[in-house]
Amino acid sequence: MIRRLVPHPLLSLTLLLVWIGLVNKFTLGNLILGLALGLIIPMITAPYWPNRPRLARPVRIAEYVAIVLWDIVVANFQVAMIILLRKEPDIRSHWITVPLRLTSPEAITVLAGTITMTPGTVSATLAADASAILVHCLHTDDPNAVRDEIRSRYESRLLEIFP
Repeated sequence: MIRRLVPHPLLSLTLLLVWIGLVNKFTLGNLILGLALGLIIPMITAPYWPNRPRLARPVRIAEYVAIVLWDIVVANFQVAMIILLRKEPDIRSHWITVPLRLTSPEAITVLAGTITMTPGTVSATLAADASAILVHCLHTDDPNAVRDEIRSRYESRLLEIFP
């Protein structure tokens, strides 16, 4: 019965928090409306999520988010330095193919989003068989190091989160 009322608890909680954040005012009415949205939307969309991904190790999720946020801050400074201090001929952009061990579409989506959110890199396309992702890097002297960093820093953690 509970599973039918709250088919996706994390989505329900996320919708509630996003609603409260959007209205930017915590009142009983906003809380009730947020709860209603958090319960109704997942119930309506539940048939479209038949094979919901299983998440493991919530502490690793928090760690992953912290690492990504830190990397975004650091990359912002690195990109600013590239733009401000390097002349155009000195910028070495590269297309990098990153082979994937991830198999879950949700995990691959999180990885692609992480790459794109980090300034200086953009995930461009996914191989048809989902075996690799093509990444554009604004500047690097060693494309293999960027590939290895993506795999060790992000993909290895996502493998633990999405078993």
